[in-house]
Amino acid sequence: MYHQPTKREGRLRIHSRIRARVTGTPERPRLTVFRSLKHIYAQVIDDAAGRTLVSAATVTKGAAAKAAGKAAETPYGGNIAAAKLVGKLIAERALEAGVKDVVFDRGGHRYHGRVKALADAAREAGLRF
Repeated sequence: MYHQPTKREGRLRIHSRIRARVTGTPERPRLTVFRSLKHIYAQVIDDAAGRTLVSAATVTKGAAAKAAGKAAETPYGGNIAAAKLVGKLIAERALEAGVKDVVFDRGGHRYHGRVKALADAAREAGLRF
């Protein structure tokens, strides 16, 4: 009997195809994006060493509040403004760590909306990919 894949299963299949081609090296680590309904996360990963060099997310203290433009107790990180903030933050942290060039891993998500906003903000802040 045929099993209709869920949205998550479909995204993971696409992500595994992307990961077959995209690998982070010490010279050019992988900038990976994970998007949930309420938050967005970004990491710069050196796959050769198997470690995360820098990370940024809307769940970090104050990051989402900055994106919302106010100091809210439970700020919302699932919008384009929050994604732009995380993109800028990840680029600043990566440049501090000495990483200028990265390869972009969209995590199986379409290059659209929050994923695109994060990538554009990271480029504007100085990352090259």
